[in-house]
Amino acid sequence: MRTKLSLLKPLCAAAMLCAAAAAQADITVYTSEAAFLAAVTAPGVDTYDDLTTTLYADTLHRSAGGYTYDAYSLNGLYGAGGTGGDHWLSNDMRTDPIVFSHFSGGVRAFGGNFFPSDVFGQFAPGDVTLTADDGGTLVYNLSNATPTGFLGFISTSALVQVTLGTDGVHFWPTANNVVLAAPVPEPASYAMLLAGLGFVGVVSRRRC
Repeated sequence: MRTKLSLLKPLCAAAMLCAAAAAQADITVYTSEAAFLAAVTAPGVDTYDDLTTTLYADTLHRSAGGYTYDAYSLNGLYGAGGTGGDHWLSNDMRTDPIVFSHFSGGVRAFGGNFFPSDVFGQFAPGDVTLTADDGGTLVYNLSNATPTGFLGFISTSALVQVTLGTDGVHFWPTANNVVLAAPVPEPASYAMLLAGLGFVGVVSRRRC
């Protein structure tokens, strides 16, 4: 019985350390693609160049490198752009957002080019709004968004979904070059992990 109790205490301590880390979950916003890529590891990109200028179902199962995810919009998704072979992901109803979700592999980093398009699926100057959800939510309004502008989120916990919308009056939400990744562990995370392992080791030795 004593042996079982001695094993439970370090496990509880480790669980408490993990809970403390989870309680401090936060989302960081990046408007620089270079800074975003420097803060992540093993990024995968979905260019949407396999799409054509046509209406698709409300859900598309997509991949970005080694990750998979779903893109969803209530009244159907739409292949926009197409100039020079560069296709984009938009939708059929401007009042509907595009929801990116069901990320594989505990994705905690999401970024890309997000901007409005017109009824013909071509770029139109305007604003878009992205909402990142990792259990809490962060809303970011991207003013005067362009096809080459970048926006990214990195969370300290797994992302549940990211929602892309416009004012729902003049423009359609549009995405290109979506990046999924895991963040590079911070030194503080390594230190906390080592401290936790060290604590578990000390408690285990004293109870032997």
